[in-house]
Amino acid sequence: MGIEIERKFLVTSDAWRAQAERSQRMVQGYLIDASLVQSQTGTRCSMRVRVGGDQAWLNIKSATLGVARQEYDYPIPVDDAERMLRDFCNGVVEKVRHYVPHVGLIFEVDEFLGDNAGLIVAEVELQSADQTIDRPAWLGHEVTQHLRYYNLNLLQHPYSRWNERERAGE
Repeated sequence: MGIEIERKFLVTSDAWRAQAERSQRMVQGYLIDASLVQSQTGTRCSMRVRVGGDQAWLNIKSATLGVARQEYDYPIPVDDAERMLRDFCNGVVEKVRHYVPHVGLIFEVDEFLGDNAGLIVAEVELQSADQTIDRPAWLGHEVTQHLRYYNLNLLQHPYSRWNERERAGE
């Protein structure tokens, strides 16, 4: 079993762009209805399919909020992933992921497209939940505990429909 330990932050400026080592366009969809995660049905995991460049993955994550989550990630053929996105998903999340090194860590800065255009979130994977990080100046408010920033929920309630309070990270 894999455990993903990750924190999410809003991005406050474009200063990270000069530090980005590489970028990759990604398209992902969920093989369950996005509304299940917020329902009272007790959904225990999310299952997504993602295409990034010439690679694709099937990913299963525990449906828990917070820094540490169970995660399983399996490479699959791109043709299969594209067909799953088309045939099984109720929409997709599109973004460009930028890889930005900072003091021994790689921040993944996701710049969303489509209905989520304008939203930019940085994620950083850690070795432990209590690991301290040296925060770059462009890193803003932490939103790890805010469900609306999880990609799965961006399908149901995209950034284009957020009010000002939601956009401020409250």
